[in-house]
Amino acid sequence: MGRDFPFDDCGRAFTCLPVENPQAPVEALVCNLDCLLDIMTHRLGPGSPPGVWVCSTDMLLSVPPNPGIDWDGFRGARVIAFPGSLTYALNHGVYLTDSQGFVLDIYYQRSKAELQRCVRPDGLVPLVSGVVFFSVETAEHLLATHVSPPLDACTYMGLDSGAQPMQLSLFFDILHCMAQNVNREDFLAGRPPEMGQGDIALAADYLKGARAQLWRELRDQPLTMAYVPDGGYSYLTADASEFLHSLTMPGVAVAQIVHSQVEEPQLLEAACSVISCLLEGPVHLGPRSVLQHCHLRGPIHIGAGCFVSGLDTVHSEALHGLELRDLILQGHRVRLHGSPSRVFTLVGRLDSWERQGAGMYLNMSWNEFFKKTGIRDWDLWDPDTPPSARCLLNARLFPVLHPTRALGPQDLLWMLYPQEDRGEALRAWRASWRLSWEQLQPCLDWAATLDSRRDLFFCQALQKARHVLEARQDLCLRPLIRAAVGEGCSGPLLATLDKVAAEAADPGVAARALACVADVLGCMAEGRGGLRSGPAANPEWVQPFSHLECGDLVRGVEALAQEREKWLSRPALLVRAARHYEGAEQILIRQAVMTAQRFVSTQPVELPAPGQWVVTECPARVDFSGGWSDTPPIAYELGGAVLGLAVRVDGRRPIGAKARRILEPELRLTMGPRQDEMTMKIVCQSLDDLKDYCQPHAPGALLKAAFVCAGIVHVQSATPLHEQLLHSFNGGFELHTWSELPHGSGLGTSSILAGAALAALQRAAGRAMATEALIHAVLHLEQVLTTGGGWQDQVSGLMPGIKVGRSRAQLPLKVEVEEIAVPEDFVQKINDHLLLVYTGKTRLARNLLQDVLRNWYARLPAVVQNAHRLVRQTEKCAEAFRQGNLPLLGQYLTSYWEQKKLMAPGCEPLAVQRMMDVLAPYVYGQSLAGAGGGGFLYLLTKEPRQKEALEAVLAKAEGLGKYSVHLVEVDAQGLSLQLLGSDTCLCGAGPSGAGTT
Repeated sequence: MGRDFPFDDCGRAFTCLPVENPQAPVEALVCNLDCLLDIMTHRLGPGSPPGVWVCSTDMLLSVPPNPGIDWDGFRGARVIAFPGSLTYALNHGVYLTDSQGFVLDIYYQRSKAELQRCVRPDGLVPLVSGVVFFSVETAEHLLATHVSPPLDACTYMGLDSGAQPMQLSLFFDILHCMAQNVNREDFLAGRPPEMGQGDIALAADYLKGARAQLWRELRDQPLTMAYVPDGGYSYLTADASEFLHSLTMPGVAVAQIVHSQVEEPQLLEAACSVISCLLEGPVHLGPRSVLQHCHLRGPIHIGAGCFVSGLDTVHSEALHGLELRDLILQGHRVRLHGSPSRVFTLVGRLDSWERQGAGMYLNMSWNEFFKKTGIRDWDLWDPDTPPSARCLLNARLFPVLHPTRALGPQDLLWMLYPQEDRGEALRAWRASWRLSWEQLQPCLDWAATLDSRRDLFFCQALQKARHVLEARQDLCLRPLIRAAVGEGCSGPLLATLDKVAAEAADPGVAARALACVADVLGCMAEGRGGLRSGPAANPEWVQPFSHLECGDLVRGVEALAQEREKWLSRPALLVRAARHYEGAEQILIRQAVMTAQRFVSTQPVELPAPGQWVVTECPARVDFSGGWSDTPPIAYELGGAVLGLAVRVDGRRPIGAKARRILEPELRLTMGPRQDEMTMKIVCQSLDDLKDYCQPHAPGALLKAAFVCAGIVHVQSATPLHEQLLHSFNGGFELHTWSELPHGSGLGTSSILAGAALAALQRAAGRAMATEALIHAVLHLEQVLTTGGGWQDQVSGLMPGIKVGRSRAQLPLKVEVEEIAVPEDFVQKINDHLLLVYTGKTRLARNLLQDVLRNWYARLPAVVQNAHRLVRQTEKCAEAFRQGNLPLLGQYLTSYWEQKKLMAPGCEPLAVQRMMDVLAPYVYGQSLAGAGGGGFLYLLTKEPRQKEALEAVLAKAEGLGKYSVHLVEVDAQGLSLQLLGSDTCLCGAGPSGAGTT
């Protein structure tokens, strides 16, 4: 049957394989052509000189990552050969070579004795694979023939000149003349074995002239062979058993489900394949069976040894109540007299398409088939067709048109059980216009077939997207998003994501769905339109956001979608819309994090007298492992674990706050360094003065948010500020906060400062708060302030010493802290070996945070794996502290920095990298504090007390800018709270009421 392929209407090249590439940038079906291009590009091609690769698509190849092909001194042409058994080679092409790899001859369907000459030391023979490489010189020689008669008859040049068409074989004409053992006379007299019967009439002189010209041009070009001993070769024949074997993996205990959604995967038996299908309800698939491009609705039972392709739900009913076994059932898209139509074919797995032999149909002889069904030979063949020419290929078996109804699989499946309807099916079959497979081939509509495959692929892809989100699976949807946008299917994908978000019972699922919408919009912008990270406060989006803020998810998602439609016309608008979807996602993250409020409580204590200061002081924090895992939503979707140290910098606790009641019913806010006169002062006398408490860049926003979160002020109340203050406290409050660390230090300043301010305010208002409650209160405050952020800063800065904070993969978000006990004197050893270096670079964490959250919601595999590593290493790091192993801690510190860089690419400025390189010989390990990007560098030195020594090392280096080296020591006190004028000072020694007076 020539090059026709009975198992795929688009031919062998586009046969879909049970292969899925999770690393591919775009999600797509993998067909044979894709695999061959990948092999040529990444396995066979690297290292080759300039030239031309030629590759057939009639076979399946497997090639190891480095096949070891030697290109030194290469010239001429090179064939790529794969190992095969003598038995397989009897019906195939084989190379005969000498010990240097030069091709002596090319055998085709030779005897076993002749093939024995080709056997290699591994006991196998080198099969002709269909892959050839021509050097530039040889390719030019070959190209020179295309305009010269009679070889021009192989091209449109000759055909347009009126020449008789000529078909030549790449292997048995072009390459054969280059084989060393071939002589000119035999070559000119021969004809290629691939030549069909219809070509025999070609004039002998015509073919001889073509071969003579090839001999002149190519004979002096060397032909060598590269053998790939670990490779695999399989020709795609018309044998159904071989084809099924190539698409299944016998012996594998699970089914291969590739680019498919299966509702009941437990009904798929071992060693079967489901490729680009959507299976609803109970669909049973037996071993060594393959389903391709089908949308089926059960109950359906497909037994062993079947290939079913191209059916949809309309045809599912025809399969109900049947058990197929050893059958090939396919739906085809055809054009009959210009009109599109659907046609179905049914054959047996054991049937042969060859013209020779007794012949079979549905795995039985023709006589048995005629007897079983009542069909007669004159139904299938014209009377003038001789019996020797009658075969499955030209039997008019397949109905293509019925006078009164649409056709379906049932118009063939009746043949399996022909007695059940008293001959009605046979009469309907005879009444149909029927064609043979040979007659159907020219009618196949390749474009419609590929379109239908694309539509089904995206139908199952949308189901996949929904399932991945609702089941909270760590699968990356970006390749699917790129595929949908590239194929013009972004609309259905956006509608699916809207539906998932609106129906989600979990704010985490809804937030991820909105993040995926942002990814779709960003992808539609095609890299134009500006930066994805940025503001999301355009007034047009206020109403959708307000619905989300009020907890009305359905109306919020609907309003977002309506607004989105106005922003699709150009890249800049698409990117801005994506930003606002990320803003909507942040609202849902805030709502999830605010569940931590459940763990915030206070106890009433004696109200300090007006004018009496409540002073809180806190250490900074240094993170040793696990940072980013504490960041929502990672903290409650994966679960977080961070090991941090409370530290004093240059002997001081650098962060603090003080609060007192005042007689005036107003709020006085002061921010700045503790001893610096250059402080910022704000007086709030009305609720309007407080309304920017949720805008993090507004003056005094953190302090205003502290008053709101402490419950001292109710911003949404109709009662004026002065009345609220007089009613509850007989006056107002004054609050000062300070930090002696530079902005963006990476030492947790903002969160620790929020904790200090809250603790001081609550105590000044006559309430005491345990440290555990304070940790969760800071989480709440940061969500009110809309800065986001995680919980590691306040855990390490409010609680003393060395500790691990953990949160579980669940809501409500709760942080649990474990203090790490270390060997005696090990804290002093840390103090002697731990140094801080201020890099002089201000950390810009906001965009880093946006990028990390975007990549987490996309579930980029590298980010998901890295997040798991962060959590695992935290537990190892804690054990190293328990052991008192300083070198091991240094190793973890260095690997932690690598993990941070993978989590947030771009967090290592060039000047910082240069500084770390300079310091590397003197340290066990080092990392930038916090999210990186600047701020403080901390390091474990190999020798103790190295401040002056490292200052001298850094002084000799060039281009480091303004830096400074600081002493650091572990703080054993944590948050301290003191009423001025009182001797009481209780430290945050644990979660039980510590830090209160």
